[in-house]
Amino acid sequence: MSNASFHTRASLREDVERLGLGPGDIVMVHAAMRRVGPLLNGPDALIGALLDATGPDGTILAYTDWDARYDGLLDENGRVAEEWRAHVPPFHPASSRAARENGVLAEFIRTWPGARRSGNPAASVAAIGARAAWMTADHPLDYGYGPGSPLAKLVEAGGKVLMVGAPLDSMTLLHHAEHLSRVPGKRTRRYEVPFATATGTRWRMVEEFETSVPVVPGPDEDYFATVVTDFLATGRGAQGTIGEASSTMVEAAAIIAFAVDWLERRCG
Repeated sequence: MSNASFHTRASLREDVERLGLGPGDIVMVHAAMRRVGPLLNGPDALIGALLDATGPDGTILAYTDWDARYDGLLDENGRVAEEWRAHVPPFHPASSRAARENGVLAEFIRTWPGARRSGNPAASVAAIGARAAWMTADHPLDYGYGPGSPLAKLVEAGGKVLMVGAPLDSMTLLHHAEHLSRVPGKRTRRYEVPFATATGTRWRMVEEFETSVPVVPGPDEDYFATVVTDFLATGRGAQGTIGEASSTMVEAAAIIAFAVDWLERRCG
């Protein structure tokens, strides 16, 4: 008989509460599930633990993006050639898969019963809980990491970001800091996106600050990790273990203010 030890919804709840998550919290979670260790009920155990810890007034978010994978078809003007257009599946918030590189938890949250998903494809966020509808509503299609975005609402609402074994350079919220920072020479990107509508696919050009590399030349490609590490060095944030995963939680408003200042001092 195996003596394997499993982490459970109840034990994970204790872990996230020990890190500082509590009733009514709004939290964006990034997770590397393999680092959490063996779970009874897989990723659903972590989602359940987060819901239990935040209670009926809490909200859980995940950055989803979408699994389109047609970047290789874009020309120098960000357009898709006519012969390919009918083959690119359009974005639909309710059915388009989360980007695979965001990890399995994002897709589990997107497909949780009652989950909402915002309407900007690349910047899309899925949410479950009390304020899910508000968090995901009216997501701007241009500059989707700026004002009016779920990231901006997370800051406005006093939310948190939880990294469960996830690399610190994957903290999506810091793209909001890139948008807000007053630094010259920001990289922008324009590209076509197909949207599913009641009358068929509608293509639209979307404009955004670049997110696949630093928004301005200079910082290392993984500089988000440096920003988070520097923030934690000031004594803010919380660190601990969830399951077997080294984890970090920060206040959204505090790290955005820190990151904007960090960028402006080094790149302004």
